[in-house]
Amino acid sequence: MAELPRIISVDDHVVEPPHVWQEYLPERFRADGPRIERRGIGHMAHIGGGTYEQTFDPDGPPADCWVFGDLVYIHKRHVAAVGYSRDEMTMTPMTYDEMRPGCYDPKARIEDQEMNHVEASLCFPTFPRFCGQTFTEHPDHEMGLACVRAYNDWMVEEWCGDSNGALIPLIIVPLWDAELAAAEVRRNAERGVHAVCFSEIPPHLGLPSIHSGQWDPFIAACEETDTTINMHIGSSSRMPATSSDAPVAVAASLSFNNSMASMSDWLFSGKLVEFPDLRIAYSEGQIGWIPYLLERVDDVWKEHRAWGGVADIIPEPPSTYYYRNVYGCFFRDRHGLESLDVVGEDNVTFETDYPHTDSTWPHSREVAEAMVEGLTDEQVHKVMRGNAIRMLSLDLDH
Repeated sequence: MAELPRIISVDDHVVEPPHVWQEYLPERFRADGPRIERRGIGHMAHIGGGTYEQTFDPDGPPADCWVFGDLVYIHKRHVAAVGYSRDEMTMTPMTYDEMRPGCYDPKARIEDQEMNHVEASLCFPTFPRFCGQTFTEHPDHEMGLACVRAYNDWMVEEWCGDSNGALIPLIIVPLWDAELAAAEVRRNAERGVHAVCFSEIPPHLGLPSIHSGQWDPFIAACEETDTTINMHIGSSSRMPATSSDAPVAVAASLSFNNSMASMSDWLFSGKLVEFPDLRIAYSEGQIGWIPYLLERVDDVWKEHRAWGGVADIIPEPPSTYYYRNVYGCFFRDRHGLESLDVVGEDNVTFETDYPHTDSTWPHSREVAEAMVEGLTDEQVHKVMRGNAIRMLSLDLDH
């Protein structure tokens, strides 16, 4: 194999710095907008789907917390994990002082990318959650919309603004209104943004399904502006689990199930027929499960389409639309790469997941080299960067 090409990571994360909403919100919203407070933490436990059981104690360990109305989000070490050993990546309250600066500072992030063989990175939100559902859940939609726009302005102007393309803008939208979401896609496309967050399973958030037709204005705006819809595992605020007393490791092992369910949804929705130039991506979903899903959906289409409700809307085998419209994303998935002939060498992208516990930083180059052993140089180039450039409409050399 030739030298590994520089990586374009399609799934990393940013820990928003304390000033984001206090600086970027219109002044009339700032007093009630998200702000950082340092609090002592008592008890904290993960319940699931981004929900935590937590108490506060002035004498407890300090943590920097986002406070927004009744919501208090505690910064935790397993979310800003880089720089800690595996055994230290615990669900421990933390302050910004304890984080590696690359978590929240764009210049420090680029330095960390450089040492990790990464040329460019697409970063998902933390406090807004993976598709901005924090602001969708806020009771005041005027405030929620202002927070969405403020985040996007910060993302485009500050996080990515001086990065010379090393940081790729990824926006959120007001999920409670598809027309407003479409307008936000177009507003940001005018300043060069080609990536938006969306929920893998919107009904889990109390929102319409993609089968309803209610998302069509948003989908149309994404197609028209070459904006890829990026669906991160957990963007439905619900992760697969077997029981309430199962360790979190069980849910972590099953996390790809959400992507699998969502891809089934999209392939049978007719939306990839109706919007043939749309691009959708499954962030942190891994790829090893894709060959069987494609086999199954094609078999269901062949054998059951008459009574299965899709005969009139899916004219070709569903895998047709996968290969044309869908991208998978992985960080450790040797089985998926061994099945690349079915997964599709043009449908696979790579991530480093900085700064989460799954992150391969600072060893992403070595991890990637071991995984792609046996692939052709052309396949390696596609997986490490070429497909990401096409998926995100990047102005970079393939």
